[in-house]
Formats: sequence, structure tokens, C-alpha cells
Amino acid sequence: MALRNAWRTLIVGGILAALAVPAAADPAFEAWLEGVRKEARERGLKDSTIESALSDIGPIKRVVELDRRQPEFKLTLDQYLSRVVSKARIEKGRARLAEHGQLLAEVSARYNVQPRFIVALWGIETDFGRYLGGFPVIPALASLAYDGRRAAYFRKELFNALTVIDQGHIAAKDMMGSWAGAMGQNQFMPSSFLRYAVDYDGDGRRDIWGTHADIFASSANYLSKVGWRGDQTWGRSVRLPKGFDRSLVGLKVRKGLRDWQRLGVRRPGGRDLPTRNLRSSILQPGGENGSAYVVYDNFRSILRWNRSNLFATAVGTLADRIGGR
Repeated sequence: MALRNAWRTLIVGGILAALAVPAAADPAFEAWLEGVRKEARERGLKDSTIESALSDIGPIKRVVELDRRQPEFKLTLDQYLSRVVSKARIEKGRARLAEHGQLLAEVSARYNVQPRFIVALWGIETDFGRYLGGFPVIPALASLAYDGRRAAYFRKELFNALTVIDQGHIAAKDMMGSWAGAMGQNQFMPSSFLRYAVDYDGDGRRDIWGTHADIFASSANYLSKVGWRGDQTWGRSVRLPKGFDRSLVGLKVRKGLRDWQRLGVRRPGGRDLPTRNLRSSILQPGGENGSAYVVYDNFRSILRWNRSNLFATAVGTLADRIGGR
């Protein structure tokens, strides 16, 4: 099994590497890129950075295709959780939690973020660092900035990525990531890197690619800065009473747990909700007939990381399973 997985990784990596090769020289792209180089110099970026990052690159057709492609189908919550919160990932997450226990405890104490959530995000984003993406970030961002559909956004991210290189955190040739430019073991966009990445080990580099201390601290710092509460969890599965008012479902409605209790909301086994009167919302990420959850402010913090209810539910669920809940 391990050998088969290793071969699969090599094959997929080879395919992605092939797809990520920039296209042949495009005169229009070269003219556009010269404008980027000019602006980079005006922003004060070093000539060595501009040369190393913006030489011999071209638009990557596959990146543009992925940006324009619409999903052919939408996963249900159960399908999504079965893929993202698999038994193998839970077991691996528990092993990583134990392996890095001391470091995670230190990071948790500094940023007030529970270790199980740091590990859950790590697991969902890159399978605990196993796969960081197969696209060169600078050419990928240049392709998207040049393409025009979301040009302004990706042009800003391109200059942010150049700034990361200019600050000495990573070399341009080593900056690999997703087709959209997300980088490192926690898949930060360049703007997120500049806002939240941390040099926890004090070596002068914010290394979210290979240094566990920086990876964990950066994720914790991100959550902390967007409002994470270390004395709360993310939410919990609940059972709604028959005839529950559908207008109360959604993040726009917030009530204390005592109010939800009075309205008949219970834990799945019928037990009362927790007595702590946390402000919360009722959510059904999979739709009206799907599982229901009561979610707290930390759920909203996860949404600041990725604005998907399915993603945030998966992070919380995986964190609970990793923590033995």
C-alpha cells in the first residue's frame, strides 16, 4: 500500500509539474510583464528579486483553465466529510498531535488557540505537509493577473509574493503552491503570509514550507488575529425539533444557548445543550434535510480562513476527532 501511494504521489506530481510549465513566449504577455517589472522597481524591490522571479516565465494555460472552470457537481456534507475527515486522516492527526505535542502546547499558550485546531487545519490544507501544490507561484499569479477575470486581485497577490521573496523568506524557484497561489503547509495566500506568518524559531525567515514551529505559529496567529477564543470550541452537532422555524437557520441569526434550548434544540441523543450561554447560530451546511449544528464565534473565525461552511464544519469535526471528542 505504501509503495502504491508513493508511486501515485510521483505520478500526480509529474503530471502537475508538466501542466505547470509556462507557455512559449507571448509578446503581449512580455509587454505586460515589463510593466510589472517597472512597478516592482518603483515599489523598491531589489533587482535580484525581480530578475530571479520574473525572468523566463510565461502564462500557464492550465492555471487559467482551473480559474475559469465551474464545478460539475456539488458534494453533500456527508460526502465532503467522508473525504476530508477520513479515518486515516484522524489517525494521522492524532499521531502528529502527539509527535509535536510540546511545540504545539507552547504555540497554543502564546496564541490562545487549541492544538487540535492547528493540526486539523494542517491536515485539511496539505495532508500534514504531504502535498503543498505543484505550481510555481509567481508564474501562476502572473497568469491570473494577466488573464483579466480577477486581474486586480491577483496583481496585488503577485506583488505580495514578490515581497515575500524580497524579504528573504524563500527563493523564487522554491515557491511552489496551488494554481491560485496558496503557499506552504498551511496554504497561505501571499497577502495572508505578510499579515500572519510568524518567524517563531527566530532564524530570520517565516518558513511555512518546512519549519514546524513557523507553520504552527503562523496558523495560530492567523486564527488569533481574526478573533479566535481559546476558551471556546467551534460548535457541536444538534437535533432540531419537529417544525423548527426555518427562518432561524443561518449565520445571520444569533441567540444564546439557553434560547436555543427553550426552542427545543437538543444534542443528538436528546440531552440538554451546554449550560454556558454562548452566542451561537444554527447551521445546516448540507441543506434543509442535512445534519444540524449549533456554531459559535470560533466557527466564524474559521470562515475568515476559508469562506466555506463545509470547510469550517470539516475543520471543527476533524479537530474534535483528533482530540478524542
